[in-house]
Amino acid sequence: MNLPEHHELITWLLDGDPAVRWQVLEDLTDGSCAEVSAARQRVASEGWGARLLSEQDDAGTWAQGLYLPKWTSTTYTLLLLQRLGLAPGNAQALAGCKCLWDGARYTDGGLNLVYKLPETCVTGMLVLLGSYFGYQDERIDEAVRWLLRDQLPDGGWNCQARRKGSRHGSFHSTITVLEALLAYRRSGGAVHVQDAADSAEEFFLRHRLFRSHRTGAIASEAFLRFPFPPQWHFDLLRGVEYFRACGRAPDRRLADAVELLRLAQQPDGTWKRYRPYPGLYWFPLEAPGASRITTLRCRRVLRWWDANQRRDAI
Repeated sequence: MNLPEHHELITWLLDGDPAVRWQVLEDLTDGSCAEVSAARQRVASEGWGARLLSEQDDAGTWAQGLYLPKWTSTTYTLLLLQRLGLAPGNAQALAGCKCLWDGARYTDGGLNLVYKLPETCVTGMLVLLGSYFGYQDERIDEAVRWLLRDQLPDGGWNCQARRKGSRHGSFHSTITVLEALLAYRRSGGAVHVQDAADSAEEFFLRHRLFRSHRTGAIASEAFLRFPFPPQWHFDLLRGVEYFRACGRAPDRRLADAVELLRLAQQPDGTWKRYRPYPGLYWFPLEAPGASRITTLRCRRVLRWWDANQRRDAI
């Protein structure tokens, strides 16, 4: 494939799944609200989104499981639908959220779907899904309060803190909770979460997003890969996406991460499909080779970064 011209690349992206098309229209071509809305509605009736919705059973779950099996359970299927942009208020998604919240174990507001003790990442995932899809439940506020109490002194979160006494934030847990707090804030949640989010964002910025706090080296080579969906894993792209989505002006401490994303671009202007995380999938979203969803995600964050850099240079 040879796609050196911007308009050719956009045309290629727009020819993809409806979940890609609507996001390209909104974030790369500045389409009208009506155009974006019409394209987004197709996620529920065509392509990947429709196929995933068709797998829901009569009980409202997927794969007859709440958190397991990975990655076809109710939790992970809804997380994928959220990332594809299935519109809030979708009746099937709300039914799935009800299954999760009613099936979870509670301890002082914290939730778990597998173990007895409350778990940071699971609580964050359920807050994200409930907030994003518009599931109405007073327990969401209590879960958010539990997450705020669970925050570590360094500003991060770590799902191993209660199990093993870990006191340093985990990249994986922290991005999960940050995404949840952002969705909760956008939903109009009653609990004040901005201070906690500010501390967690500073946690990432102190680490230049992906570097060890002890040595300054890359904390994990896995962070340089960005499969879609990311599941519970942190990576460079997911981290930069959060900072774009939260509306914060680009911070110079993200520059190294952004440059590595730029270096991953292929000569034809695309980014490749990374091998998905091991586990069960309903179906492959894309074949090996150039990836529309990854190309969209990378171009979107680079557009945000570059636009702000040009503005600062004026």
